[in-house]
Amino acid sequence: MTLALPAGPAPAARRQIFVGTALAALAGTTMMGGMLAVWALMRQRAVDAGERFPVNFIIPEVATNVMLITLFSLCLFAQWAVYSARRGDRAHTGLALGVVLVLGIAYVNAQAFVYTQMEMPLAGSGYATMFYAITGTMVAMVVAGLVYTVVAMFRSLGGRDREFEVISAHAMYWYFIAAAYAAMWFLVYVTK
Repeated sequence: MTLALPAGPAPAARRQIFVGTALAALAGTTMMGGMLAVWALMRQRAVDAGERFPVNFIIPEVATNVMLITLFSLCLFAQWAVYSARRGDRAHTGLALGVVLVLGIAYVNAQAFVYTQMEMPLAGSGYATMFYAITGTMVAMVVAGLVYTVVAMFRSLGGRDREFEVISAHAMYWYFIAAAYAAMWFLVYVTK
């Protein structure tokens, strides 16, 4: 006769990567929100003074609209990667992450096109400095997302099929990027 208690339940899975990504997205939201608030303040002051904002620069709107469409379609593929990873479909997970990688690179390429078409000097005005600060920060966050995609791809294709926390956190990061760009797109590229 055994008088021992039965084993307790297994501990709940720790979700450090998911929580860390959520905290990084929150930090990025506050950073972009602050930068966009300063941008809106600069714009309002210029409009109140009767000046044109932006000053003598034409923004190629087709490229900026394509970047918006690219990021939202990228989110669909990131979610497809989550869907495939949960079902253990390594081939479709890899394909979805590969498409996310290509679309992220396309975003960076489109932003480089915008820079070359605008031909704006960096130190020309407060507008130029703030424009490059906001858009450069966005590019840096997209490049961080590309690194995240490569890491998620290696983990998934490397045989860690049951660990879809990385893929889920990866998708959440791209959702944050898409939302941040949508706000930036409206305030920086559309509102003139």
